[in-house]
Amino acid sequence: MKNLILAALALLLMPPFVQAYADKLPETEQPGKPMQEGIKVEVRKENGGYQLYRGGAPYYIKGAGGSQYLEQLAAYGGNSIRTWSTDNAQEILDEAHKHGLTVTMGLEVSRERHGFDYGDPQAVAQQLAELRKEVVKYKDHPALLIWGIGNELNLSYTDPLVWDAVNDIANMIHEVDPNHPTSTMLAGINKMEVDYIKEKVPQLDILAVNAYGGLPDVPRRVREFGWEGPYMVTEWGPTGHWESHQTPWGASVEETSSQKAAVYKSRYEASMQQDKARNLGSYVFLWGQKQERTPTWYGLFTEDGKESEVIDVMQYLWTGSWPENRAPHLSTFEIDGQKATDNVYLKPNKNYKVTAAVTDPDNDKLTYRYELLHESTDLKEGGDRESRPDAIEGRVSGTTTGKAKLKTPKQEGAYRLFVYVYDGNNNVATANIPFYVKK
Repeated sequence: MKNLILAALALLLMPPFVQAYADKLPETEQPGKPMQEGIKVEVRKENGGYQLYRGGAPYYIKGAGGSQYLEQLAAYGGNSIRTWSTDNAQEILDEAHKHGLTVTMGLEVSRERHGFDYGDPQAVAQQLAELRKEVVKYKDHPALLIWGIGNELNLSYTDPLVWDAVNDIANMIHEVDPNHPTSTMLAGINKMEVDYIKEKVPQLDILAVNAYGGLPDVPRRVREFGWEGPYMVTEWGPTGHWESHQTPWGASVEETSSQKAAVYKSRYEASMQQDKARNLGSYVFLWGQKQERTPTWYGLFTEDGKESEVIDVMQYLWTGSWPENRAPHLSTFEIDGQKATDNVYLKPNKNYKVTAAVTDPDNDKLTYRYELLHESTDLKEGGDRESRPDAIEGRVSGTTTGKAKLKTPKQEGAYRLFVYVYDGNNNVATANIPFYVKK
């Protein structure tokens, strides 16, 4: 108590210029406020396998990629989030800590596919110096769990010097921050990358893999390709757009929210739950929403914050219990009796029946919303930012039920019709059908 009183008096008597300086300090360094202390995280080899420990206690990652909806994540049984950079890192770490969550903090490492030259020693040294500043800045935050060195640096690359740079970054982290392990996130897993990492990145503590349709094969491939250490899965989710059915005009067919719920559950149970010896946990993708091929493909939430059936599955996988109120279940969505995988061709400016068969496990009253978009043409790779296609108004009518009418656009081309079905309890079912208007 005496120390608190003295601290308060010191603040009151502080000269104005010192107070102005103090106001600019991070909250954890404000006079009279306790400094944050980091929590030691380590990987231990034991019983023929590997175990992550945090603060001396075993810690299995039940995580999600993204920094939104953290209150829900904690309530549904998640315990960690993953970021792709240190943008807004202090705010994210503080918010995570507030909800009892940890953070695998991404370090933004430049990619060859974006024009970075790992044969330029000056550029590589400058990048290392900048990353060192970030590590020093956040290394003692109690929410910090693991450092993630770059994301998918192996995607569309040719220069193996990138792995020397990753090792230098991992070595720097170990020197600056001995309390948190290092990882690097791969796009998939293959023998060439594993061989490079084993040879060139001895400072790496944990291999991290991003996998979608191939998730059930990850435990086998990790061993088959010769990785002998621990690993985690830092992105996993629906069937990727590069793995899915493609229409003749090049549109990828997206699973419905209910199809996604089934594959999330089956893939998790076939991978993470089957490898207790080497797998340290995972981060589901994406705890939020983004435009990537469509506005609904990868996000477990919609643009307006509604929760899909996949979130019900995640709560079950993390806790063993289903939520009290479940999301609507969509069994079919069709235009003119055709489903998304039927390569739907329609005539211009003509009316077609639209049907969506949806049930609610809790018998909640359902409401429907339909949206017609141009097919996306701003197509990137590796999750790079894409722009949302323009909506086309006034072409769908009778939208209050699962039976509606679509009047196709007059102009030939590729389009996509979406349906959103709400239960009034913040839950939603989604589906879409790509189609081509042709005379």
